[in-house]
Amino acid sequence: MDLVLCRCGVCQTAAVVDHSFADLTLAALYDSINPWGPDDDFYLDLVASAGSVLDVGCGTGRLLARARADGHPGRLTGLDPAAAMLVQARHRAPGVEWLLGDLHARLWQGEFDLVVMTGHAFQVLLGDDELRAALRAVRSALGDGGRFVFETRNPAARPWQEWTPDRVREVDDAEGRAVRIWHEVEDRPRGDRVTFTETFDCADWPHRHTSRATLRFLTPAHLTAFLTEAGLRVDRQYGNWDRTPLAPTSPEIITVATPAF
Repeated sequence: MDLVLCRCGVCQTAAVVDHSFADLTLAALYDSINPWGPDDDFYLDLVASAGSVLDVGCGTGRLLARARADGHPGRLTGLDPAAAMLVQARHRAPGVEWLLGDLHARLWQGEFDLVVMTGHAFQVLLGDDELRAALRAVRSALGDGGRFVFETRNPAARPWQEWTPDRVREVDDAEGRAVRIWHEVEDRPRGDRVTFTETFDCADWPHRHTSRATLRFLTPAHLTAFLTEAGLRVDRQYGNWDRTPLAPTSPEIITVATPAF
């Protein structure tokens, strides 16, 4: 089972592949593990100024739910491959359009002003063909003047060096039970990919849950090349959520791209 929930300072990924074991239990932990932060504020500001929004990898749906609660009047669509996460999203905001699947779930026809991929979800697109197909789908979803906004971790900052089992976090589940969470890189990075495990442990559970994930770390130049090939143009890039310019050792590569034609 791979149900990777954490967007914290350790692994910061919202990528979810929904299989069999305790999906609803772990999905219910998502917002406790990942409290609202500066990244959410950054994206909420973008959503508020867009008439129609597609949130790819929407998770529990809190971004679009918050936008709707704040009075967003337009079309809000959340897309996620994990049914357990969408259970949380639909309960949170039934007035938002929630879709199960990935970017190939339907044929997009330029209906969105904004497409976002939050929580470093972009980094689970591992293969070149998979990445190209996803970006082509994003381009198809964007209308004239639309924007595609996403973030990846900057490989120059080598964040995986801090993903060690001695860095344990503890959160409470819905019943007030303490759940311990830690991460461990399996081996040294292989090219631009890093594989790690995320472990959840609770004294009241019959056994701990461990998931495994691989993330891809692309440089700004490689990101630009893939976007350009898909018909997207890099409009700007930030190095952090306060919109500081991208620098060589910035923790984030936050990209704003627009249709090139």
